[in-house]
This record gives sequence, C-alpha cells and structure tokens, in this order.
Amino acid sequence: MESFFDHGASAPAITCIGGGTGLSTMLRGLKRYTANITAIVTVTDDGGGSGVLREELGMPPPGDIRSCILALSNIEPTMEQLMSYRFSSGSLEGQSFGNLLLAAMNGISSSFDKAVARMGEVLAITGRVLPVTNEDIRLMAEFEDGSVVYGESKICQAKQERNCRIKRVQIVPSPVLALPESLKAIQEADLIVLGPGSLYTSIIPNLLVGGVVKAIENSGAAKLYIGNIMTQPGETEGYTASDHIRELFRHSSSKLFDMCLVNSLTPPPELLRRYADDGAAPIAVDPEKIEKLGVELFTAPLAERYKDLVRHNPELLAREIMGIFRRRAPTRIFERRKI
Repeated sequence: MESFFDHGASAPAITCIGGGTGLSTMLRGLKRYTANITAIVTVTDDGGGSGVLREELGMPPPGDIRSCILALSNIEPTMEQLMSYRFSSGSLEGQSFGNLLLAAMNGISSSFDKAVARMGEVLAITGRVLPVTNEDIRLMAEFEDGSVVYGESKICQAKQERNCRIKRVQIVPSPVLALPESLKAIQEADLIVLGPGSLYTSIIPNLLVGGVVKAIENSGAAKLYIGNIMTQPGETEGYTASDHIRELFRHSSSKLFDMCLVNSLTPPPELLRRYADDGAAPIAVDPEKIEKLGVELFTAPLAERYKDLVRHNPELLAREIMGIFRRRAPTRIFERRKI
C-alpha cells in the first residue's frame, strides 16, 4: 500500500480521540502509515458486557478499549478470533473474551491505564491505547423538554421516547481530570483526529474530561474531525454535518478543529432502506454552513458495505487523512520530523 511515511523517527505523531466502532475502524487503516499513534478512548459506557464488568468489578468499561487494542494489534488470526469471541450461553452469555482478559489485567495492575498498556504489550499493538481518564464517570443527557437521564445506555431510548433533541450531555461526577499521558499525547501530536463515532456518547464525553479541550486548543497540531456517514437513531436523527460540528463546538470550543472530512459516496439503495426502517439516513453535507463555522471541508468516497451495515473503509479513510495532513499540516511539523 502506498504510504507517505515510514515507521521510523520521521513518522508523524497521530492522536485519535473517540470511541466505539468508528475509532477502531479508523485505527486499522492509520497503523499502516505510522507506528507513532495514540488512541484516547472514552470510558462512559455502562451497557452490555462492559456494563456488567463495570458494575461487578468496579472497573472502567473495557469494550471500546478492547476494540481499539484489537484494531492496532499484530496477532495471528486465531488469536484475533479468540479476542473477539463472545460467549453464547451460561453466566458469561454475551461477554467478550477480550473484555475478560482486560478485566484480569486490571486485577493484577495498579491502575486501569496500566492494565490497558499491559494488554497492548501482550497483543503487540502498533502505537498505544489510553483511557481518557481512570476515574469512574457516567454520562448524563438533558433533553430540550427539560428532562434528564443518567447512563449512556439509557440515552438512545430516552431520546426516542421524548421525540426531542439532546440539549447537552455532561459527565458525572464533574470535574474529573484527564489521564496525564492522554494530555501529553495531545500536546505532542502532529495530527489530532476526532471521530468518527457517536456524537454524544463516543466523541463529546472525551471533551468533557478536565484538561482535554484546553490541551487541544493549545496544541500546534493539525486538527481534523471525521464526520459520520449515517445519522444515528436515538442521538442525531435529522442532523446535518454542520449540526454535528456545531454540537462539538458548543460542548467544547470553536477552536477544537478547523478541518472536517466527510464521505461523498451514497450507500446502496437496499442498505438505505434498511437504515430508513430504523430512522437513520445519510448525513447531509451543508458546505456553506460548515464554512461559516470556520471549518475547511474535505469530501471523499469513504463508505463501504460491511455485512448489512455502512462503515468507513479503513484504508480509504486513512489514505485521505494522511493526504490532508500532508497538504495542510503546519510547515514546522515537517521541519521537525524532517519529512
């Protein structure tokens, strides 16, 4: 595969911030371009297998962390299959083996971030994965009708029942401080990438942790937001690309980023019908409104079919990100890296 950079000292330092499927998908592509990559991952999930381990063991949710570690791992196919295996019966039904391994690592480590680092070593990952914080935080959403719901896993259903937009999300308790290593990764980055991922439950929660927004504002890195391909039922029905950007700025700072990359490829009609049945649609791109927000827009065909879902193609996405970085990164970055 074509690459602008090698994996040595001249490779750019990329810090990616988010969570969920979108972040791990992007990491699979980016690791082909640089080994100097850090994923900063949200820890507000309280549903599914992660939620069970969180309640029973008192640990941060492992699911999004596990997905990012697997995306950056360099292991045999059988081992990757084992890490993704979910038990189908018994008391472990629905639980991922990878989650259990991370839970065990947490049990023998002095802190959650140390457990994540040790698991990364075991799976020989390219780069590193960091929780945005080690603190036990939850997500709270306030809706436009004034109602409030606590818990990330409850937000989607609550929004659909209320049939109104989310006014804001907050973490509780607050304030909490970011992991120092996460802030350092932001400060030392040549490129900061936010998303793709769920707006209110994967990206914004990271920005609510103390120190993160200020570190991004003060960074001299190139700053890029990756737009989602489809709207998300229970979060962003009817949102345009500029709506997503506006919400990110409103929950953080208008200096968070000044570039945005969105998909330009229309998914197949049969997939669109399936999404429409769930209340989802391709995100409309509104260039003039994006420009008024002070954001430079880039478009490219990034979507692919994955089973019955629409996802970013990891290779195409990574290639576009690196191309934008090459063209728009501050000159001093290239001088420092001698690229």
